[in-house]
Amino acid sequence: MNILIKNGSVIDPANKIDGKLDILVSDGKITKLGKPGSLSSDGSQVVDAADKLIVPGLIDMHVHLREPGFEYKETIATGTAAAKAGGFTSVCCMPNTNPVNDNRSITEFILSQAREGSARVYPIGAITKGSKGEELAEMGELHQAGCVAVSDDGRPLMNAALMRRAMEYSKIFDTLIISHCEDSTLSDKGVMNEGAISTELGLRGIPCSAEDVMTARDISLAEFTGCRLHLAHVSTVGSVNLIREAKKRGVKVTAETCPHYFTLTDEAVRGYDPMAKMNPPLRTADDVAAIKQGLKDGTIDVIATDHAPHGMDEKSGEFDNVPFGIVGLETALGLTLKLVQEGVLSMTEAIRKLSMNPASILKLNKGSLTIGADADITIIDPDGDWTVDALQFKSRSRNTPFDGWKLKGRAVQTIVGGKI
Repeated sequence: MNILIKNGSVIDPANKIDGKLDILVSDGKITKLGKPGSLSSDGSQVVDAADKLIVPGLIDMHVHLREPGFEYKETIATGTAAAKAGGFTSVCCMPNTNPVNDNRSITEFILSQAREGSARVYPIGAITKGSKGEELAEMGELHQAGCVAVSDDGRPLMNAALMRRAMEYSKIFDTLIISHCEDSTLSDKGVMNEGAISTELGLRGIPCSAEDVMTARDISLAEFTGCRLHLAHVSTVGSVNLIREAKKRGVKVTAETCPHYFTLTDEAVRGYDPMAKMNPPLRTADDVAAIKQGLKDGTIDVIATDHAPHGMDEKSGEFDNVPFGIVGLETALGLTLKLVQEGVLSMTEAIRKLSMNPASILKLNKGSLTIGADADITIIDPDGDWTVDALQFKSRSRNTPFDGWKLKGRAVQTIVGGKI
């Protein structure tokens, strides 16, 4: 199918494009860019993008698709449908499935299921077998099978010597290590941020130091081994400062945060709302300010969702007992655009963190509108007002604290490999 996208404003940070252009897509590839009205449709399907933004397809480098093993929460089909609805053309799925993605057969299963999905799927393999933190997984086998990184996300790798070995092995395959920064001896059965509100509510707290200590350790190990390290879901002032200083020293460290960490504080836990329970937990206003500053000055490279679907029966119990995590694929863009509306990020900076930067960190040939590239394109209405309605989510799960929120700006068309 050929598609002519016309009358839109193109933002492509990789090619330093910010202006009105038409785009011609042929056989799944971007074949021409031209001034408005300069490209002939020649029978192509025409998409009028007047008053819209045309950007490289968004890439979420941190999602949980739950398949295999937890299909009642999400499947690769429903997860990629949610991704496409949210403007994401590619997602990277964490390995904490059942069984854990720690070997070739699970990776190949995920990739086979993904062929029928609505968005591209890039598996992330486990660092250790079963993500138990006891023995390294076969990193080379995972790399060869198609994993784009390794992580024990969801479970901190407490054994520093094992993390060091993983980092050393990762250099052989130039594989990215993604760290879930949490010292479990400090978080110790905590359920929310440790502070005045946890004391007031009588809930066990997770101190910021649980994240900061592990962030410091893994940065130190990355500096020692020279590996590429990516820090997941950064949430604290301390972590932002550690990453900023590490980058100044030339450590190969990158970082992501999630929309809930620059949108909500631990005040959201008042009322014991289970939808406000996530790991790392929602922090204080000072932490939120630090996350925004980290995004603004480039300390934090990527906005990812940590999309973590759960069944409503699981998420509707007492705060102490419900699982951590929220879905995020269908609200991430709207919440990120709030940063643009607040003047924290320019639109170009926001798109860079949602597309170009994750592609660069993962070494994917994505994240740009270069002629010849795959036609992975997101069309955004930056001014459209809408209300989050969890019942309308494409995801199989509905666990979001943003249900009913009024947002401005959303994806209106997502094109994956030239398919609308």
